[in-house]
Amino acid sequence: MSDILSKLSDCIEFGKINLASPFPPQMKEQEGADELTAKALAQGINPQDVLTQGLMPGMERVGVKFRENKVFVPQVLMSAKAMGTAMLHLKPHFLSGAAKQKGTFIIGTVLGDLHDIGKNLVAMMVEGSGYKVIDLGTDVDAAKFIAALRENPGAVVGLSALLTTTMVNMEKITQEIKQALPDTLVTIGGAPVNNDFCNKIGADNYSSDPQGVVEFLNTKVA
Repeated sequence: MSDILSKLSDCIEFGKINLASPFPPQMKEQEGADELTAKALAQGINPQDVLTQGLMPGMERVGVKFRENKVFVPQVLMSAKAMGTAMLHLKPHFLSGAAKQKGTFIIGTVLGDLHDIGKNLVAMMVEGSGYKVIDLGTDVDAAKFIAALRENPGAVVGLSALLTTTMVNMEKITQEIKQALPDTLVTIGGAPVNNDFCNKIGADNYSSDPQGVVEFLNTKVA
């Protein structure tokens, strides 16, 4: 990995957004993800390499640390913000075809549930791992998921729920998706759900943390 991509990877891991950002303290007054991504592209480094050798390794390290309780939500959010800043430079290259994303992931919190922190963390981590993410928001019914799937054939769906009272809606939505588009892969997550519930409702995967969703996608899509 070139020196600039290695530095970019560190910026994502530690949440260094740009030169002006005071966080993290040990990287104060250093260039961040914003400047280093622009510089890498200006130097002629392939946009795909910027994504796969610079951004994604940093995001993967954050995901593993989060799983192991070595970092917490604020750190992940800073890393995601750094990632988002870098992705602004890369998006024109995705549109032109110069860089490619691994696949498409459609995510939403199920009908009746307005909680979004867990969903947002998963969306950020999945995008940072090289996927196009379509976030449908909260309180999403089966019809919205199915409409998004019809617009994005082959996409994987992620369902989130935080309340025991909305688990029943997760089951209904999974079943309606499977009836309408039987080949669709559905992964679920949230505080009240587990692997037994996943099997019961006919979903394809349960993950207790965002990195688990990334690993599932990497085995099924990438």
